[in-house]
Formats: sequence, C-alpha cells, structure tokens
Amino acid sequence: MRRCDKRALERDLNAILASATDCPLADELLGQIRRARDQLLVFCDFAGKVDATNNVSERALRPSVIQRKVTNGYRAKWAADAEAALRSTVDTARLTGSNPYQTILGAVSA
Repeated sequence: MRRCDKRALERDLNAILASATDCPLADELLGQIRRARDQLLVFCDFAGKVDATNNVSERALRPSVIQRKVTNGYRAKWAADAEAALRSTVDTARLTGSNPYQTILGAVSA
C-alpha cells in the first residue's frame, strides 16, 4: 500500500474517532479503537509483510479446531497443552524454513 493510501486511511480514522455518539456501546468501541490506534495501520508500513486481515492466523488455527471437534475435545489438560505446543513448534518451524521434524527432535532432546 502506498503512503498516500495510508494518509487517506488516517483521515478516515480521525473522522470516525471524532464522531460523537450517545450510545455507550459505540463509545466503548471508539475507546478501544483509540487505544489500539497505533496498531491498526501497521500493514501500511510493512506492505507485503503484514496482512491487513487475520485470515492467515485463522487458517493456522483450523487444524486444531478440527482436531478438537473430531476427538470431542481433550479430557486432560496436558493433552491439550501438548497438542498446542506441537502445532506451535511445527508452524514456527515452517515459517522459518526449518524442517519441522528436526525442530521437534531438537526440542525434545534439549
């Protein structure tokens, strides 16, 4: 995204945050937006490196959700924690270009 597009988004955001409301829910939402303002347009500063949506994260969670639904959840907390740790390790290895199997072996033998 070009810098001029970021300026337009910032103008729109300023207009939204300057709007007055009588609704307590809308007022609370505007407060949350104000507090997170510095994080909202990060994708403009790092074009191509940071997505504007969380679709990548949602897709990364999908296998865990399917596993939980198929097995009807975990009865033991340690099993759920082990599954989360394993998936996190494998996903991080893939993101860094490492071999997931070798990463797991390194983590277990450490």
